[in-house]
Amino acid sequence: MRKNKACFVVLVLFGALNVRAQVVSPSVIKDPDLRARQMQHMAQLEQVGRNVLAIQFPYPFYLSSRLDIDQAQQLRGDQNSIQFQRYSGQTIIALVGNYYASYSTDKMTRGQRARETFLNVVVPILKSAVPPFENDAEVSGFGIEVAHHVVGKVMGVAMERPENLMVFLPKAAALRLISSQQESAQQAALLEAQVFLNGDPITVWIGGNGPELASSGGPGSLGASAISSQDTKVEALPSNASGNGSSLIGKNLISSIKGSSSLASPTPVHDPSPEALGDLQQSNQDVIAQLVKDLDAQAHFVKYAAPTFVPFRGGSYLELSFVTTLPDSASGSRYKLAAMAFDDHVGHLIRPVAGYFKADQKFDGVGFSTTIRLTGKAANDNSEAVEFFFPLAAMHCYEKFDCTGQQLIDAGTVLVNGERVGLDLQIAEGH
Repeated sequence: MRKNKACFVVLVLFGALNVRAQVVSPSVIKDPDLRARQMQHMAQLEQVGRNVLAIQFPYPFYLSSRLDIDQAQQLRGDQNSIQFQRYSGQTIIALVGNYYASYSTDKMTRGQRARETFLNVVVPILKSAVPPFENDAEVSGFGIEVAHHVVGKVMGVAMERPENLMVFLPKAAALRLISSQQESAQQAALLEAQVFLNGDPITVWIGGNGPELASSGGPGSLGASAISSQDTKVEALPSNASGNGSSLIGKNLISSIKGSSSLASPTPVHDPSPEALGDLQQSNQDVIAQLVKDLDAQAHFVKYAAPTFVPFRGGSYLELSFVTTLPDSASGSRYKLAAMAFDDHVGHLIRPVAGYFKADQKFDGVGFSTTIRLTGKAANDNSEAVEFFFPLAAMHCYEKFDCTGQQLIDAGTVLVNGERVGLDLQIAEGH
């Protein structure tokens, strides 16, 4: 009897810890208002976590701090996802997760894949997340992003790639969607949603007979088209999904500042030709000189590499070159060094640099190029070159404390020794 009682206590404690693991800790939320709401409503958020854990999905689903990761990595990584966020100026409840089902491109269109994940994953999550906040005037809506997988053939070879579905529903529409038994009323509520597949707007038709689904043809049975990713061992193809495991809900915090309806990272819009870059250099020279003078003591700019406008990924960026010195205790993987360089040095430069370029600029962003060196006995080891390229909109979002450092990184591009990497600050600093 005593042994059974001890086992019961262990199970209860494990369940409680598992529920807490679904909710983002308030301590990592930098926005003071959102952090306060996260703390105040922790009980309701944990209730949502319990509700989601109880759902029986057709294929494995996990709340996650990152998208587009394999199932083994998901099981080892964070599953904290539930949190207050801002979307287009509104306070919402946001959930992000990975759904380990794969859809065949031969059997399902884009619209059909979006519909399948919406019905099998998004709707059950809404039924779990909406009721605890039904009467909360602070919550304006719900944002849910789910990564599933797509299997197709490239040059006759089966390949798999991630595909991300993001749904935002105003609270009133979400309530109508989950409470109505009539398909017409559910569809009417869903038409008030903003739905994106890999960042592209899309309409989901609950009945499966909307214009997009009907015109595309497709199989009569959608359920038969899903293949468990546990049974499909193929390599991942690059796609126009978030790519580095970042959340489009978080990225919308950046695009919403410009009033954009797209959730993708801001598209470069300025001319990166040598002539245009030369004009930028000349017109901004006074501002750059003042920036270097004011921030040199903090940034440690490299004297022989003056700030210069450079072309990068189809856009024009102001590249700032400097040195980051870290203690010997920071030694570890290059990802750990990059993460610590951001937290201890680069991150402290974002707001002051953004302050010099407040108005609408004729360039796309700023590249923070640093050489990482260690002090003490490790100082003679090979240094690491890390480059952070951030869109100006993302920098201003971070400057206003509307975005976290991780969201800023997710909106930009990180290069380590010239190779692009995905950088998760919490995971990287733990290694």
